[in-house]
Amino acid sequence: MRAVAGVFVGGQGVRMGGLPKGLLRGPDGATLVERWRAMLAELGVEVVLVGEADAYAGLGLAMLKDEPAGLGPLGGLVALLRHAGALPALAFACDMPFVSRALVARLLAAPADAPIVAPRRDARWEPLCARYDPARVLPLALARAASAHHSLQPLLDAAGAAALPLLPDEGAQLRDWDTPADVTAS
Repeated sequence: MRAVAGVFVGGQGVRMGGLPKGLLRGPDGATLVERWRAMLAELGVEVVLVGEADAYAGLGLAMLKDEPAGLGPLGGLVALLRHAGALPALAFACDMPFVSRALVARLLAAPADAPIVAPRRDARWEPLCARYDPARVLPLALARAASAHHSLQPLLDAAGAAALPLLPDEGAQLRDWDTPADVTAS
């Protein structure tokens, strides 16, 4: 399936001492962004970085500015949905070093009847490991961006997202690296 994947790199990495999380080395030795790029390229998916940060400028990947800036991941999602046009848009947090190719392939292959498909754990969506239909989700995302409510959780609820059932080992794949302790514990 043709799709566009946005790897979200716009966070400030405050809990990581300001380090760009996408440039951390994962368990396989590659940077987290390199790992995402290679995995998604194997699946035939175009990769862009969502969020502009000088640290990523030399990677040769297109970078999308948040639209509008200052809204956190919602601004990045709006930019990704606009960039994807008619293609499905995949959104991934750069700091998820354990997501497997198989999980991404299942996300791509999930039925397209829902406007968003995402894993759901502990009654919470994984909005940055999800597939979005830009035509159906962009109007809702723009309405949220114009409001005072920028959380992605209610956006997925309002859009009628479908849960991607997780296989037994896949819940652990959704762990992210928020602090140095997360990196050393891996």
